[in-house]
Amino acid sequence: MAGSSSSFISWLGPGFAFSFGLVWGSFVNVVIHRLPRGKFLDSTRSRCPACGEIVAAYDNVPVLSFLFLGGRCRYCKARISFRYPVVELAVGCASLLAYLRHGPTLECVVELAFVAATVALVFIDYEHQILPNSITIPGILAGLALSLLRDTISIRDSALGALLGAGLLFVVAELYFRLRGIEGLGFGDVKMMGMVGAFLGWKGVFLTLFLGSFAGSVVGGFVLARGGDMQTKLPFGTFLGAGAIVALYSGTRLIGWYSGLF
Repeated sequence: MAGSSSSFISWLGPGFAFSFGLVWGSFVNVVIHRLPRGKFLDSTRSRCPACGEIVAAYDNVPVLSFLFLGGRCRYCKARISFRYPVVELAVGCASLLAYLRHGPTLECVVELAFVAATVALVFIDYEHQILPNSITIPGILAGLALSLLRDTISIRDSALGALLGAGLLFVVAELYFRLRGIEGLGFGDVKMMGMVGAFLGWKGVFLTLFLGSFAGSVVGGFVLARGGDMQTKLPFGTFLGAGAIVALYSGTRLIGWYSGLF
């Protein structure tokens, strides 16, 4: 009996962390849907985008409601985007991983907040090709402020990362515009990399840029192979966000592996 009780308690923390992340993932979905449309993130009830019916609380349970409803609205049977369970599961897994990596600490909360904000930016940029200032600028400030309390990064590294992340992309964007006469990178990407640098430091900036550029190049190659042209717009922020999440979880190992080659 004692062993069963101990086993239950050992699962309680991770179970709560995952459930907490699912709830936050549901909120991230609200941000992704409402923010680009200029809607306020208030207590207004969620509605079906197709028929406008209010979504009941029992139809708004993360992941489970999507499965029970078969991915369709209860009223008009319009399809519900797979983005909803994907985001909820992504943030839920991020919360669980943060708990397993750091325990119930400040670093756990910081890691989850960074991933949640980055996931929101990834999907907003993918769907709308914008990176809202209301996420990136507070993200930069939060990353700098939290570095004063964190053990994994100093305020110096955070500030250097923010300046380097934003500065490098700003220079690239300016050079591209002056050479080609068209905008190659938006300033949303610049501010997003400032946020990444504030949380991950200067090493994280370089790794994120490398991974994001590599992923963008691969996808761009597929676009060209399928008949696209060089003017096809790709959501670079989506690639940068994916690169930043990889850098968060595997940055130390990747940098160590690369350094070991020389």
